[in-house]
Amino acid sequence: MSKKKRAQRVSLSGGSIFTTIAGSGPPVLLLHGFPETHLMWRDVAPLLACEFTVVCADLRGYGASACPPSAPDHLPYSKRAMAAEMVEVMEKFGFSEFMIAGHDRGARVAYRMALDYSAAIRKLAVLDIVPTSAVWDRADDRFALAFWPWVLLAQAEPLPERLITSAPEAVIDDALAGWGSSTAAFPAEIRQAYCEALCNADHVHAICEEYRAAASIDREHDMQDHIAGHRIRCPLIALWSGTGALATWYADEGGPLALWRQMADNVVGYALPGGHFFPEEYPTQTAEALARFFHGAASSSG
Repeated sequence: MSKKKRAQRVSLSGGSIFTTIAGSGPPVLLLHGFPETHLMWRDVAPLLACEFTVVCADLRGYGASACPPSAPDHLPYSKRAMAAEMVEVMEKFGFSEFMIAGHDRGARVAYRMALDYSAAIRKLAVLDIVPTSAVWDRADDRFALAFWPWVLLAQAEPLPERLITSAPEAVIDDALAGWGSSTAAFPAEIRQAYCEALCNADHVHAICEEYRAAASIDREHDMQDHIAGHRIRCPLIALWSGTGALATWYADEGGPLALWRQMADNVVGYALPGGHFFPEEYPTQTAEALARFFHGAASSSG
């Protein structure tokens, strides 16, 4: 595989998925969160590409990827559907087994991939999240006020769609500045790209459908796995913001690692500097943490 980055649209039954691929070595898939696109990995991916074949993808409904029609139960935007799509993307590149790192929404797709496609996922890194079911089971006024997209975007259409498309800049500014990260980590062209991604009505509707799925069918899928004793078997590393909510909110329950150990067998992890968007604030530290883990040398402390 060439070390030079190249963009490629992968055609699937649900529409095309925009990707970039670079590097050589074991394959790694990187998935972004909200309100970002694959561009969030712009500084991390080149560092990893020195040792790995790195695929960055825009999730279904985000960035330059397609927005297939949804359904009343939001299943097309469930993490299960999005996970299946990303496995297919990697198969198109010739990778039947690979490692994966996801941030925010991408991490929710990533851990669903590890549950549904255990034979394909060798290692899993989840950045600044705990399982979806754990979030909703513990949701309170603090959560609703701090992470408004969970509550606002999950409302019935068309209210959230109309609000987001009418003021995409306000959404981006609040997210980038309000979740503990430094706005200096986001150059003007990156901020503009994130804003443009929220100007398209089809994409905004798709993003809202993804949040509606997280409030409904994704929780059902998590609960079904729990009842069936279905767990994440591959090694998992959880990385979280040292100044963000995960550093303190779940301390009485043992923190993020304790919550992940309710779902996964082999868990390590620690906090990294920066706010919620620490991969964009501290790309070198993030890349180093991921590389150590993917090489099998992750530690349980920073």
